[in-house]
Amino acid sequence: MPKVKFTQSFLLSVKPDASLKGVWYSDSATRGLQLYVGAAGKKTWYVYYRRPDGRSAHHKLGDADLFSVTEARNAALEFLAALARGETPYEKPEVRDKMSLGLFIDDIYGPWVLEHRRSGESTVALLKSSFAELLDLELDAVSVKHVEAWRAKERKRGLRISTINRKITALKAALNWAYKRGIIEAYPLARLEMLRDESDHRVRYLSGEERERLFEALDARERRLREERTRYNQWLKARGKTPLPNLDKAPFADHLKPMILVSLNTGIRQGSLFALRWSDLNMREAILTVRAASSKSGKTIRIPLNRTAREALSAWQKQTRGNGDGLVFPSPKSGGMMDNCKSAWERLLKDAGIEGFRWHDMRHDFASRLVMAGVDLNTVRELLGHADLKMTLRYAHLAPEAKARAVEALEG
Repeated sequence: MPKVKFTQSFLLSVKPDASLKGVWYSDSATRGLQLYVGAAGKKTWYVYYRRPDGRSAHHKLGDADLFSVTEARNAALEFLAALARGETPYEKPEVRDKMSLGLFIDDIYGPWVLEHRRSGESTVALLKSSFAELLDLELDAVSVKHVEAWRAKERKRGLRISTINRKITALKAALNWAYKRGIIEAYPLARLEMLRDESDHRVRYLSGEERERLFEALDARERRLREERTRYNQWLKARGKTPLPNLDKAPFADHLKPMILVSLNTGIRQGSLFALRWSDLNMREAILTVRAASSKSGKTIRIPLNRTAREALSAWQKQTRGNGDGLVFPSPKSGGMMDNCKSAWERLLKDAGIEGFRWHDMRHDFASRLVMAGVDLNTVRELLGHADLKMTLRYAHLAPEAKARAVEALEG
C-alpha cells in the first residue's frame, strides 16, 4: 500500500489506477488514516485499527468529497482516541444500520479483494451478479435461511450444484472476512451445509479414439486460423495497410493448442494455467511451479515437464518472445490475465465429436493415464497437489494390475 503525506492537492490530483482496480493509500502523518480511490474515481476516507480482541478492521469515515484532509485526520484521531479510552466507536448503531451487503462489497471487501487477490475482479463481479437479491440486506442480517432460499431458486432454474457451491463459497468467504475484522459480531453462515455433488467425483478421461479426434480437430483448427490470417493479410495489403505476422511458419496459430498440450501433460488447473508466468518455468530443469497464490490448495506445487509439455512451452516462448515475469498465456484481447477460453474449447469439442468432457477433465485424464501406467497413487497425489490421498483414491480403480500384484505377493 503506497504511503504518502496526505495534502489537499494530493487528494484532488490522485486518479484511479490505469488497470481499473481500486487503490489504497496510507497517510504518513496520521496513524491509521487511509484513502481508498475506487476504479470509477470515488474517494473514501477510512481509519484502520485493531479491536480489543486483536482483530484488525476498517472504519469508514466518509466520502472525500465531503471531508477535507484536515477533517479526515481529526475524525481518525477522534476515533482512535475513543478506542484508546476503551470505548467501541465502531459499534455505533447509526454506522451499522447503513452497512448493507452491497455497501460492504462496494466500499470495504471489494477494494481489499482487488488489492490482495488475483481473482479480485471476478470475485466482486460474481458476488454482485449472483446475490443481487441479497445486496440490500443489512450485512449482519444475511442468514442461512436467505442463502438456502436463494440456492433453492438456483437449483430450480437448473444451475449445477458445483456452480452453486462455488458462488456460496465466495459469499461465505466475504462474510467470514467481515467477522474476522469485527465488522459483524458473528459469522452467520457457519451452519450452512454445502450441497453434495456426486458429479464432482466422476473420473472422465479421453479414450484412445477420442484423443485422436481431439488432436485431429486441433490440427484442423490450426490450419483454418492460418488460412484466415493469410486471407486477412491479403485484404490488408490490397488496401495499403500493414499486414499482421504471418502464421504459416509459426509453431502455433494461437494459444489454444499449447494450453491444451500443457494441461494434458501436467494436470494443471485452468486458473493456475491462466496465472502461469515465465518465471514459474525452469526449462533447464524441466520444472513447472504452480505458486501458492494461484493453487487451489494454497500450497506451491512443482510438476516435472515431459517432452511434449517442454517442447510446446519452448516453442510458444520463442513464438511470443516470452520472458521475465510476464504471463505465459495472456488474454489475446487485453494482454492481462485470461478468465476463460470457453467458446474456443466448446467449438473444438464439437468439431472433434467429443461429449461430456470439460476443460477440468484434462486434469482427470492426466491422473488417469499416470495410474494406468503404473504410477503409485501417492506420487499422483503430489503431482496433482491434493492435500490428502482421499481425493486421489478416485483413480484407484484404474490400476487393477497393482491390486493383482499385491495379492500375488502373498504367494509362497
